Amino acid sequence: MLELFLAGGWVMWPILICSLIAFGIIVERFWSLRRREVIPPGLGQEVRDWAAQHVLDPAHINTLRGNSPLGEILASALEIRERPREQIRERVEDVGRHVMHRLERFLNTLGTIAGISPLLGLLGTVFGMIRMFLGILSHGVGDASRLAGGIGEALVSTAAGLCVAIPALMFYRYFRGLVGEYVLEMEKQAMLLLDTIDRGESKPAPRRRSPSA
Repeated sequence: MLELFLAGGWVMWPILICSLIAFGIIVERFWSLRRREVIPPGLGQEVRDWAAQHVLDPAHINTLRGNSPLGEILASALEIRERPREQIRERVEDVGRHVMHRLERFLNTLGTIAGISPLLGLLGTVFGMIRMFLGILSHGVGDASRLAGGIGEALVSTAAGLCVAIPALMFYRYFRGLVGEYVLEMEKQAMLLLDTIDRGESKPAPRRRSPSA
């Protein structure tokens, strides 16, 4: 394995660095984008029950905000629940954009690695072919070992670049799709909460005046 790595030339080092970064991002995103961490099961219904039971004190809302990305979005709606629906919706969208940005953290880097890795492999191919032709100019076509060295450098670097780019692109697409799915689910839960607020279930019922008053 070490011989193959060295045979690919100096371009193998940046390809190796890209592979290590991509691996770290993939592991971190798998851990951070677990569904129960982003959209805890039953949280949306639990918050709507809070609204129906008027359990909306600041302590509950602060706890909800630190619970998860979904909790942060729902808490932003509850904080201004007495305002018009359009203002609540705008606040939810603003907070949702920040939440989505955090969910997509490092994905641009992973996509960049998927794009530049084959280019690095191609660069190694070019240098390998240059080395081969220089060998032909210096020693003619009779020295097969020099020709094989240039061809080997070209093939190894190309294969290494593709081996890094293909999984990086696959996981980049997968994580982007996963984030999109989470965003749609959080929007759905936020709209259900807005409907609850519109029905007045989150606001205490007005006290009736006693007949003797």
